[in-house]
Amino acid sequence: MRAGRSGVLTLALTAAVICSTTASAHRRDEYLQAARLSVEPGRVELELDLTPGIAVSETAIADIDRDHDGLLSAGERDAFLARVLAGVVLELDGRPLRLEPMGSTFPGLDDVRHGEGTIRLQSAAALPQQGNGDHHLSFRNMDQRAGSVYLANALVPTSQRIVIAAQRRDPLQRELTIDYVMRPGPATSAPAWLLGALAGMAVLAALRTRRRPSDDISAHVMPIEHTASADDPAISPFLG
Repeated sequence: MRAGRSGVLTLALTAAVICSTTASAHRRDEYLQAARLSVEPGRVELELDLTPGIAVSETAIADIDRDHDGLLSAGERDAFLARVLAGVVLELDGRPLRLEPMGSTFPGLDDVRHGEGTIRLQSAAALPQQGNGDHHLSFRNMDQRAGSVYLANALVPTSQRIVIAAQRRDPLQRELTIDYVMRPGPATSAPAWLLGALAGMAVLAALRTRRRPSDDISAHVMPIEHTASADDPAISPFLG
C-alpha cells in the first residue's frame, strides 16, 4: 500500500509541476483556469486559480470591477466568487454537492494587466456519510470566459482512509472524475475523561448505598432521664 501511495504522490507532484509550468507559460490570449481538489472523509475542498493573459486582462478586470472605478471592493470580489462557483458542478456518486465560498485572494490590477496576476478562489463542500469501498467525485467547470483553457487535478489526501485510484479527464480538462477508495477507520473507544467520570459516578453510588452512622438505630433512641426518689413507687418497696 505504501508503494501505491507513493505512486499517487508522484502523480500529484508531476501534475502540480505541469500545472505550474503551464501557468507560467500560458499564451497572452488565454485565460487559464486551474482547479485543484482535495478529498477527505467528510469534506472536499476546491481551489480554483484564474490567470488572465495580457490580451484578455482588461476584460477580466472589467468582469470583476463592475463600477469601473479601478478598485476591487469586497462586494465586487464576493460577487465574482459567487458567479464563478455558480458555474462549477460537483457530484459524489451522482449526487450533487453544494459548494460554499471559503475565501479569495486577488492580485494587484497592474499584475493582472501584465499577465502575471492570479486570482485564487477557495470553496468547500460537505460530503454525506460514505460507506467503505469505491466512490467517484465528479467536477465540471462550466465557465466559458473568452480564451479560457483548463486544468484539473486531485491533491494527495491527508487522511489515510482516502486512497486515490484514478483521475479521468475530458480532452479540455473542464471535467475531472476522481475515483477513490474509502478505507475503514480505526476502532473508536470512549475517551479517557468519560471513563474516569463513569468510574467516579460508580464510586459515589457505592458510598451512598452504605449505611451511614446516622442510620444506626441507636442514633434514633431518645435518651431517658429519670431521677430516683423515695416517692417513686417503682423503688419504694426496696427502701428501708
